[in-house]
Amino acid sequence: MYRPSLLILAFALLACSQQSAENTTSRQQPAAARQQSALAPFPETFETGSKGAYAEADEPLATGSWKFAEALVGNSPQDHKNGERAARLHNLGRIRMNFDVPAGVQRISISAAAYGQDDPSTWELWLSRDGGRSYQQTGQRITTRGPQLVPHVFEGVANQSIRLEIRKTSGQNARLNIDDIRLETAQGAAVAANTGVTGGYFENRTSTQPTAPAQAPTARTTQPSTGRTQAPTSPSDNLALGNPSGATSDPANASNYLLVHPEFTIGYHAARGIPTWVSWHVGRGDLGKAPRQNNFRPDAALPRQFYQVSAASYSRSGFDKGHNCPSGDRTADLDANSATFLMTNMVPQAPQNNQKTWASLEEYGRAQVQRGQELYIVMGSYGRGGTGANGFAQTIDQGRVTVPARIWKVMVIMPEGQNDLQRLATEPSVRVLAIDTPNDNAVSPDWQQYLTSVDKLEAATGLDLLSALPRETQARLQKLVDGGRVQ
Repeated sequence: MYRPSLLILAFALLACSQQSAENTTSRQQPAAARQQSALAPFPETFETGSKGAYAEADEPLATGSWKFAEALVGNSPQDHKNGERAARLHNLGRIRMNFDVPAGVQRISISAAAYGQDDPSTWELWLSRDGGRSYQQTGQRITTRGPQLVPHVFEGVANQSIRLEIRKTSGQNARLNIDDIRLETAQGAAVAANTGVTGGYFENRTSTQPTAPAQAPTARTTQPSTGRTQAPTSPSDNLALGNPSGATSDPANASNYLLVHPEFTIGYHAARGIPTWVSWHVGRGDLGKAPRQNNFRPDAALPRQFYQVSAASYSRSGFDKGHNCPSGDRTADLDANSATFLMTNMVPQAPQNNQKTWASLEEYGRAQVQRGQELYIVMGSYGRGGTGANGFAQTIDQGRVTVPARIWKVMVIMPEGQNDLQRLATEPSVRVLAIDTPNDNAVSPDWQQYLTSVDKLEAATGLDLLSALPRETQARLQKLVDGGRVQ
């Protein structure tokens, strides 16, 4: 119970606090938002939401309009929720009210769980007291782990109106479910309103009261097959053919830094601002109907001392943000597709090279998967200086991102099955397709013109490709020059 004397002391401490507020641009509620009379009181359960992509957008919900950034409304079996839907945040996702609730809120409760079987996530509650122009953190950072929805309660008194924002503060691969956001006053549940300058305080604690059981995760439904490739690719699959440069996860090794994501593995060169190579596996379990996310962004998994390449680094450069691991190879779910838009997966690529030559090669590879094959792929670039839409350039982003001279790819194509490294030594139908193209806008759209061998790529790049294979198998496959389109 909060006594008046304690409230006075708390407000005095708040007034003297030197905690800095984060300024944001004030946005008006969209014209299509529902009128206040049509809005439901809290809790916000996300049951009326339909946002199915992580791209930033406003979403009309029962309580009002909410801003979602790196967040969506999830309804999969892996989303832990009360009911049919919950918010799902990945990377450094945020969800924020585009409206205020009137003065008098005394209690905020937010239920959280780790998505699926993901690792723990941390998150924070921030409040705006000036109609969304600035926000301050309230309470402590919270760590959420496990599949059980746990309510976290923030108690106090807000003497004027407030709006809230939930911020996921741990990035990379763990995802977070948020559900049942409750704002309560002495009279009952709060309802949206738009008012002027606001103020208040809250402190948080984790509720020990039981909550409704979360829906248990279930395994992904796949087509029956004896091959392991019906399940999505695992991180170990992505590097199954070896580490081409001997990259390590030591941040001091900035020119050969090993960066592991579930969707692909990277040998990153921080001084060039691009990967030296990217390695991944593609089976039928990696291909689905998830839409292209287009959420290009810096990679939060990079060490802090590395320069963070962003989408703006490529602006007006005349070069595309060219995927190494393409979006189309990761369409099993939204998170996998979203990962391909990390800027550590990009190189400055001549538009004709990216949109025609490589697009055709990528489509060819996925067609083989649909025919019962599986692919092990390594792609990279070397040299300095390419010709894009604006002419020749050696670097972009004020010299911080190198434009490579050549772009290459190796595709090991084999029938879907198990014990792949063993089968590579004996399977007669294994193909090794190696391509090496100039990074030039005058490149031919016919990738078959650039067929080469792994041996020649190794000589040009200094890499040790297919290094995990037995020496005799490696030597045999690296000499092959594939004949091109085999149906």
